[in-house]
Amino acid sequence: MSQAPRPGADRRLAIWLWRGYVRRRLALLVAALVLMTLEGASVGAVGYLVQPVFDGLFAPGGGAGMGWVVAAIAGAFVLRALAGFGQRVLLGIAGERVAADLQADLLRHLMRLDLAFYRSHPPGALIDRVRGDTTALRETWAKVLGGVVRDGVALVSLLAVALWIDWAWTLVAIVGVPILVVPVVALQRLVRRTVRAARTASARLSTRLDEVFHGIVTVQLSGSEAREAARFRAMLDAFKRLQIRAEAAAAGIPAMVDLVAAIGLAAVLSYGGMQIAGGQKTVGELMSFFTAMGLTFDPLRRLGAVSGAAQAALAVMERLHGLLSVPVTLADPPRPVPPPPGPPEIRFEAVQFAYGTEPVLRGVSLVAPAGRTTALVGPSGSGKSTVFALIARLADPQAGRILLGGTDLRAMRLADLRGMLSVVAQDTALFDETLRDNITLGRDVPEPLLAAAVAAADVAGFLPALAAGIETPAGPRGSALSGGQRQRVAIARALLRDAPVLLLDEATSALDAASEQAVQAALDRLAEGRTTIVIAHRLATVRRADRILVMDRGRIVEEGTHDDLMAAGGLYASLCRLQFGSGT
Repeated sequence: MSQAPRPGADRRLAIWLWRGYVRRRLALLVAALVLMTLEGASVGAVGYLVQPVFDGLFAPGGGAGMGWVVAAIAGAFVLRALAGFGQRVLLGIAGERVAADLQADLLRHLMRLDLAFYRSHPPGALIDRVRGDTTALRETWAKVLGGVVRDGVALVSLLAVALWIDWAWTLVAIVGVPILVVPVVALQRLVRRTVRAARTASARLSTRLDEVFHGIVTVQLSGSEAREAARFRAMLDAFKRLQIRAEAAAAGIPAMVDLVAAIGLAAVLSYGGMQIAGGQKTVGELMSFFTAMGLTFDPLRRLGAVSGAAQAALAVMERLHGLLSVPVTLADPPRPVPPPPGPPEIRFEAVQFAYGTEPVLRGVSLVAPAGRTTALVGPSGSGKSTVFALIARLADPQAGRILLGGTDLRAMRLADLRGMLSVVAQDTALFDETLRDNITLGRDVPEPLLAAAVAAADVAGFLPALAAGIETPAGPRGSALSGGQRQRVAIARALLRDAPVLLLDEATSALDAASEQAVQAALDRLAEGRTTIVIAHRLATVRRADRILVMDRGRIVEEGTHDDLMAAGGLYASLCRLQFGSGT
């Protein structure tokens, strides 16, 4: 639904941008403003100097004393060129710094938001918000600021020259300006509305590209390149239509100024021509006036274009401010308590969790004993991974509580809580950095400790095949490695972290039989003396767990050892028979 511009809200947006980002560039802006003022004033000087040129040339004995006039006009153009160059460079520097600050703040803020936010905001759209919106703001705010000051000064100085020559001619020339108000306001609203929609469409395009490139193997193997290209083209056409509409609306504002200028100058030419014919005015006065008014409508046109750019900037600022205003629900408590010592017991008490209106956990109560291994099994979608997310406090439950060693998770600092966890997830996240960086995650780790983790996770087995060994880049999303190699790097990362709580989500799912056996042995050694929770679909990996919890549709439906659950003949026994046959 479209919204009309709101002066109060727009003012608050401008204050937010000024206080948070622009004010710290005050020295650059002051210097740029001085240069803008000089650039604008030089235009007025040119308009003023036209009269002595024409009157001197056409008067008896013309030409005497023209040297200083010509030099003054040339000097005005040189001043305009230098001032224009300087202010654009300064505004460019300030704009880049403001955009960089905004992008850094956006990333810091977004990394603190919970899983529910990321379920409704895909990565491609967020990339466009962080990079695309800030770039659009950088391009428009400098245009707005420069236009308002430079063209504002030029407009005032040129109108002063025109009024000095003949106030009546000036009134005749600008008599049509008031009729611009209503259509210009309408066009401004259209620009604001259309730019807002265009930025949303741009985010959808970025999301589509992210999904296509991330799933390129699936696209190619399924032969759906033409389908994906057609879908992207349709979205691109929708974005293009919005962009063209916004640009056309913005271009309509200076075009209307030109129409009013044509009417006003034609009226002055008719009226002034009669006065010259009657000897009341000189040709120099008319030419000076026409130069001043002609130059006046030029900054007026640009100011009209600036009003469209201002609406585009405000639309982008709304989106950026809205993103930065998303509340951070995963905050540290005002009086945090220290984490419990040693391997803690993990306890869920009647925990309920939902993404929006979609329930995931329905009153889950469970206990993972300290220093023991607890396995979570059950059909896909039963809530196992959500249990992990809540333990790591990537989200908070809507009801119930989670205790770590008797301490509510929300009573601890996030850094302290997550420092107690080592996690190996099914979907291993690697970065386009070296294997060393992916394992240490920027920590300064002694070489013997790193070598031990690399060996225990069986990473050492494939390092000789890599060009630079452990210094080999992993590639985007770890694409330079196989699935099993990526998983072993993640396991080495967890081994090196050496935390009292170990969370394993299908940790060996991508390994072949030989590697799985070696890595499983390493994980078994790592789990000794730690509170370990294992998610596994391959039930052979959880037979030796001290306790097995069976989940179904967001509830714990069975619990016990492997033998107890097989004897009970419930869901766990059914899952085992499906995987291993009746002889299990």
